[in-house]
Amino acid sequence: MKPTEFWKNFRLGDEVSVSGTFIYNGLRRYHEMQKLDYSDEIFEFLYNLSVGFERLLKIAVVLFEHNETINQEALEKSLITHNHLELLARLRKHVDINFGSPQIDLLCLFGRFYKSYRYDRFSLNSVFEGKKEIKALCELLSKHLDLDINSSPSMLGIMNEDRYKKFIHRNCLKISRKLYEIIKERARNINLYTYELRGWSKAESVFLREVKITDEDVLWKELLIFFMNTKSSSGYLDFLRGIEPLEFDPGLIDDYLCAFKSDASKVSVMDELEHHYSEMEGDIGKRLEVMEVIGAHNVLFEFDDEELLEGEE
Repeated sequence: MKPTEFWKNFRLGDEVSVSGTFIYNGLRRYHEMQKLDYSDEIFEFLYNLSVGFERLLKIAVVLFEHNETINQEALEKSLITHNHLELLARLRKHVDINFGSPQIDLLCLFGRFYKSYRYDRFSLNSVFEGKKEIKALCELLSKHLDLDINSSPSMLGIMNEDRYKKFIHRNCLKISRKLYEIIKERARNINLYTYELRGWSKAESVFLREVKITDEDVLWKELLIFFMNTKSSSGYLDFLRGIEPLEFDPGLIDDYLCAFKSDASKVSVMDELEHHYSEMEGDIGKRLEVMEVIGAHNVLFEFDDEELLEGEE
């Protein structure tokens, strides 16, 4: 295999997975946000999606523009850009892409964020006009959902409503699906496997399963209900039931459940966990060792082995 073929087949194949991972993380972060008021949360959401889509566009551009006669150095230099719409225009010279206004405006937002918004607070001018990325996101949502989001400070802030989440999720997946299909078809035409994805990866969730974050939330809720109500016995279940629970406050169940669905929500509950540990009598290290067993791979419990032997008799 020629170095150029190896590059496009394997190195760019790795980039497809990297792109899908960034896109997944961006969608997950937006889904978790309760409000649109915090620059750090909006930054994380926009950063992940802007990087993911930029890299995905560049993969497609390389697959179409590269050949054995092209100036390799010039091609690589031309990829040093953060302009999503410019990359899309290059791709459109080779394939039809009929993105609608919502998808174009999203790519435009990602490009503006990555090129300028993410650096704005390093400028003194940010004193007079801050939170540009929040304003731009609210304007985009207002335009395409036919509403007027009040981005001025208020007591309640700007709630991240379900319709906002559905809009972002739906249109990001439209862009992802189209670009991935272009990459897959082009790779097949030139006898490459750039599009192949690792099973059960975040990239597979985005490009093949077209992940629904809300469905993933249903999963942890169903598992929680199962663990609370199952009457079954096994070595693992008996092990879990044998651990003395900490005295968390039943009145704060809502906060505890939020810790399951959002990394940001864990912070408030961690303070209480640290308090329980500080009040604990005995060796905390032993309890932490027990905690490490839960969810660890290749852990076997005797009860499970006995059941297996009984089933073989």
